[in-house]
Amino acid sequence: MRPDIYSHFHRDERDFVDKAWEWVENAGQYHEDKLTDFLDPRQRFILETLVNRHPDVHAVYDGGHPEAERVRAFIAPDYRDLTGEDTGLRVLSITSGDQKLLSLEHSDYMGSILGLGIKRSKIGDIHVLEDRCHTIVSQDISSFLHMNLSQVHRVHVMTEILPIEELKVKETKLEIMELTAASLRLDGISSDVHRMSRSKIVVPIKAGRCRVNWKVEEDPSSPLKDGDMVSIQGLGRFKVLETGDMTKKGRYRIKIGKFA
Repeated sequence: MRPDIYSHFHRDERDFVDKAWEWVENAGQYHEDKLTDFLDPRQRFILETLVNRHPDVHAVYDGGHPEAERVRAFIAPDYRDLTGEDTGLRVLSITSGDQKLLSLEHSDYMGSILGLGIKRSKIGDIHVLEDRCHTIVSQDISSFLHMNLSQVHRVHVMTEILPIEELKVKETKLEIMELTAASLRLDGISSDVHRMSRSKIVVPIKAGRCRVNWKVEEDPSSPLKDGDMVSIQGLGRFKVLETGDMTKKGRYRIKIGKFA
């Protein structure tokens, strides 16, 4: 790996950068195809950056629907036609006759699946619907989950494997917040969104538990801009929808979308 590529990424991302560059080089030099596990948006960005640096390689990305957050990548030499390439996606449909299913959350389903020894990289987006959950999984673990996932947070469940075409997607809901802030600093806006003091919000940020656009951000003074996605472990996610005009008192008008 050339040092100049490392300079574009966070030090904690070097292992993935090395792995992704190996996929790209193998496709370009040895004509090897590669179907990855699920990538988060930051990993996808890193891979896209590296693919774009190689003139003889291209890739397609598929997470089951156009707005998917987690996707699998199919990397190949540029002469390969990747139209319609099978990316090995299946839908794990989870239902139950127990009404307690209706109160289960994303973390309940995730925890139960990971509790079976499944790696996070084998799981795509999880859509908690009104009366069921549709989880996108890689084909190679779908049968195992169908056979072994019988309970989610003490609720007995039934599972079915469906083709990806039968995926039902949960509509993203945002709580709209309109704030004014003295600056666009990460800690200032985050403290207002989560209704915490600035001294408390800087703790998870400095501890590396904050991501801006899926990249670790440890600097509380880092400025935010329109479109930035901020997640703080244990507190949830929000998106900066718009930074408007200044108030008469010189404060920024900020429109936030907080994920429900």
